[in-house]
Amino acid sequence: MEQLLLWRWSTLLQITSLVMIALFFLVLSLSTKRTEFKPWVLAWLANLTCLLITVIYWLTTPTSTLMFKLSAGSYVFSKTLFLLLLLKGLQRFLGRSYSALKYYNLVIISGVIALLAMIIIPSISWLGAFQSGVICITLTTGAVMAMRSNQSILIWLAVGLAARATLAFLESLSFTASILNPQLYDSTVSLFLSAHSSFDSAAEWWIALGCVLTLYQTIQKELTITCENLIKVKDELQELVDLDELTGLGNRRILRQVLDKAKVTGATLFFFDIDNFKELNDKFGHSAGDQCLKLFATALKNSFRPDDHLIRFAGDEFVVVAQSVTPKEMTGRVESTKQYLRTHNKRLPDINFSVGTSYLGIGEEPDQALHEADSKMYSYKTKKQPANSSKQKRKRLEKN
Repeated sequence: MEQLLLWRWSTLLQITSLVMIALFFLVLSLSTKRTEFKPWVLAWLANLTCLLITVIYWLTTPTSTLMFKLSAGSYVFSKTLFLLLLLKGLQRFLGRSYSALKYYNLVIISGVIALLAMIIIPSISWLGAFQSGVICITLTTGAVMAMRSNQSILIWLAVGLAARATLAFLESLSFTASILNPQLYDSTVSLFLSAHSSFDSAAEWWIALGCVLTLYQTIQKELTITCENLIKVKDELQELVDLDELTGLGNRRILRQVLDKAKVTGATLFFFDIDNFKELNDKFGHSAGDQCLKLFATALKNSFRPDDHLIRFAGDEFVVVAQSVTPKEMTGRVESTKQYLRTHNKRLPDINFSVGTSYLGIGEEPDQALHEADSKMYSYKTKKQPANSSKQKRKRLEKN
């Protein structure tokens, strides 16, 4: 009588537990709408169906062999389907191909095992030994798969599967022992088998927790990746906004930011202007003019340091901000630019330029230093082209 009461209490506990788990997974699936979560939802519904079949059998206590066979086959089918659905859900979170585990394949496999059970199983004890063995083998396989994946998100699930597999192994041994030697193991084995449903419930809650944590951490990982991708896209878009499309140098929009940083360390400023660029465009065409601008930008890249900021200021004007150095330390950069243009300009018109330099001291006003470099460049240009000085002056006043 005590063992019967213990069995009823243990079974009632497992029923209540599985109803809660199945409902929880069903609601969670509807709320998250994650397709990879579907096998686990179906798995817990199959497990609940399996337990309901057990309860119906014990309440009706059929005496015919046919009813026992049908009940045993239904039980094995539902339980095996539960196990295979767990593995299918695990494989989805492992990121592996699960094409071989279609739902109809799982149903067929479960049906074959259930048919085998109906043929070879003669009693409840043999049914328990048989199904516990299937549980042990299947869940051990799942635990090994989860552990070998080296994914931290699957640790809880792997432990839950291993715990339930261990219990199934002990249950299989207990059923087998009760069959082979009922007198030797009767009291201890019967007590364990009467209470094993409650132990199974604890292990299955652990598996359910592992499933939920796997889903949660997967979603968290995806959100992290999405956030990183958004930041990357933002940086790429910002780079596109801040870069000059033709030359690949920075554009005028980033000059203020560059000068504010240079104000902290000090910097040498270079203001370049290509001589007679309008006439070059008019005579040789805008395509040639664009090629000249590209070549000039390349000359600057090859003549200045990698950390120097190269900016296309406007049209044919370029600014270089060389942080943490004085004009004296940058001696030779302008000549290097001229040399590069002479060496690499094979098919384009000659490219000459004017340049002015200034020094931005630490804490000084950047606009003043930039204006000084611009003025020096203009003075240098007018000395080279005195005939066009008035025209250049008017052009510059209009631009400013």
